[in-house]
Amino acid sequence: MTEYTTVSIPKELSERVEETIEGTSFSSTSDLVRFLLRSIVIQHQKQGALTEAEFDEITDQLRDLGYLE
Repeated sequence: MTEYTTVSIPKELSERVEETIEGTSFSSTSDLVRFLLRSIVIQHQKQGALTEAEFDEITDQLRDLGYLE
């Protein structure tokens, strides 16, 4: 059985994510966050350590999605 932990994000961000995922295959903010984190981890595992440019690109993408300020 999979165990879970809680990750906190600002309420405003949660509301923006809910609006963003309307009409998509993501049923919740948690679904989207799991997808994004899994994608980052898989990319990292395939390529080894992230370069600074790759890290910056991921950071920019997360900022564009509203996960970072």
